[in-house]
Amino acid sequence: MIVLDTSFVIRALARGSAQDARLREWLRAGEELGMSAIAWAELLCGPITPDQVDLAARVVSRRFAFGEEDATAAARLFNDSGRRRGSLTDCMIAATALRLDAPLATENPADFRRFESAGLRILAA
Repeated sequence: MIVLDTSFVIRALARGSAQDARLREWLRAGEELGMSAIAWAELLCGPITPDQVDLAARVVSRRFAFGEEDATAAARLFNDSGRRRGSLTDCMIAATALRLDAPLATENPADFRRFESAGLRILAA
C-alpha cells in the first residue's frame, strides 16, 4: 500500500509527468494505492475537472476514513512539531499513513519531513 498526498495526485493527473510515470509503474507492479479521506477532500476542492475526478477515483482504489485514532495521532503530530499554523491537514494525512504503516507519496516532502521521527516514510517522484 502506498498512500498518496494531494500534491502527488494533482501532478500525476498531468499525462507524461514524472508523477504519472511513477504512478503507472506502481500500478504495473500491482501496488495498491490509497488516499486519506482528508487528502481526497483537498483534491476535490480543485480546481479539478469531472473527468479528472473520475480518473483519480479509478486509479486511487481506496480512500481511508479519518477516525478517532487518527485524530489523536494528528493532534500529537501537530503539538510535537511546533503547532505550525496551516499544518493541521498535513498532520491528519500523515496520521492516516502512519496508522496504515504505509509510505506517503508527496510532491511536498518538506511539509512532511518533520513527521519522519514519528515513523512516517516519504516517497517523492
